[in-house]
Amino acid sequence: MKRILVVGDRGMLGTDLMELLASKAGPSGETPGLKVRGIDLPEIDITHRASINRALREFRPRVVVNCAAYTRVDDAEKNLDLAMQVNGIGPGLLAAGCAVARARLVHLSTDFVFDGAKPSPYEEDDPTGPLSAYGATKLEGERRVAGAGGDWLIVRTAWLYGEHGKNFVTTIRELARTKPELTVVNDQRGCPTWTRDLARALWALMNTDAHGIVHAVGRGTCTWYEFACEIVKLSALSTPVRPVPSAEFKRPARRPANSALDTSRLKGLTGFEFPLWQDSLAAFLAELDAAGGPI
Repeated sequence: MKRILVVGDRGMLGTDLMELLASKAGPSGETPGLKVRGIDLPEIDITHRASINRALREFRPRVVVNCAAYTRVDDAEKNLDLAMQVNGIGPGLLAAGCAVARARLVHLSTDFVFDGAKPSPYEEDDPTGPLSAYGATKLEGERRVAGAGGDWLIVRTAWLYGEHGKNFVTTIRELARTKPELTVVNDQRGCPTWTRDLARALWALMNTDAHGIVHAVGRGTCTWYEFACEIVKLSALSTPVRPVPSAEFKRPARRPANSALDTSRLKGLTGFEFPLWQDSLAAFLAELDAAGGPI
């Protein structure tokens, strides 16, 4: 694991992962000889085999982490072809290239591959059944990665937020500053996940020989309404937050009612355990305030 290539390094997760890996590879880092490169559009296009092969040939990575994805869930309903190219076909091409290059692929996937009918957190081998075009394209990506024949690890995650991209936390915080009241759905449950914590989980997994599928999300569950209430409280705001059912908040894409993920396998493989989601949220907001970031 001396050479790591991060695909999609300028996204919310990719940026935090690159910062973590840089600290590991630096002069005083814990992994001497570690070389890290980040790559994104237009330097690489995972929907084109030649672009992938060129990047792999130039850097010769031993590990490739694919953070690139089409993540606009509602837009995927009308842009299915593009979403499938990026989320479904592209990961398969990348996995095939990694197999030839003898590089291990760590591919990021999503909780949206599940239908949300299970009352408890989903385990890795639970049946899938996406409700949305986005979920279907991500599941196709999983299938193509697994079918490429190389050394692969699929990491499913969920409800991401971080400093380097638009996300629920900063959106709610801004709205709570400018609106007299917020309405947030209270019948969709999941696991809020700080990209900084996810980067640490990925590093832990890269230091194992784990294969197959692993779930990696913040510890504990909540609804979007409960998440919003915690954001408002920790921001020292008093804006009322009103819970509503999903039926009152029409969106093009259907969301699973429960997309909480069980992380027992992650802990068993690595010993790594995510902080409680409330603690990570508090740390994230404190960092934003200290840096003078988004309100």
